[in-house]
Amino acid sequence: MTTTGALFYFFAAVLLFASFRVITARSTVHAALYLVLAFANAAVIWMLLKAEFLAIALVLVYVGAVMVLFLFVVMMLDLNSDDFRDGFWKHLPLAGLIGAVIALEMALVLMGGFRLTDVPAPDPQLAKLGNSRLLGIEIYTKYLYPVQLAAVLLLVAIIAAIALTLRKRKDSRSQDPSQQVLAKKADRLRVVKMDPVLDLPSAPPAPPAAPAAPAGGDKK
Repeated sequence: MTTTGALFYFFAAVLLFASFRVITARSTVHAALYLVLAFANAAVIWMLLKAEFLAIALVLVYVGAVMVLFLFVVMMLDLNSDDFRDGFWKHLPLAGLIGAVIALEMALVLMGGFRLTDVPAPDPQLAKLGNSRLLGIEIYTKYLYPVQLAAVLLLVAIIAAIALTLRKRKDSRSQDPSQQVLAKKADRLRVVKMDPVLDLPSAPPAPPAAPAAPAGGDKK
């Protein structure tokens, strides 16, 4: 086994462990941190595959920006993770069946990429462009509509996250614009007549008394 193969299996094992802990961690914050670990290991695997741009984009965009938003959303929602564990074992068989179906579908889609017999010779002209430029050409020509669809899905996810934070809670405060428009000046301001209160200056303290002279006068 080569060094690259050993590194791949090591980071892939850490990636699988971190992915498993994302869905089994009791704390939501710990799950988000395990997701950061999973992203970091996926970036290293992409580096081993010589996809430097994807690795750097994963670290900068997902680990550096998206995960920060995840943590903000988790803190704003203030979710009670104990409520989500009710009925976990009851729904586990159905969830396992759905996961197995999804894994089978992904395997059927991806198996075609592993059946390559003849590797096409690389074009020397395309090799001079670099990975980043070639990736941009593929995304914005061949995969333009899937990228736009993914952007719309992300927009819907952002709106859904904002809507979840606006739910009514006993400690949340919100304003009703219709009630604000119907408010009148008499409802906002009330003039109260009060008698003036004067703070009189206090009398200055009396000076200390002079010491009394000794009786009988001075003695020589």
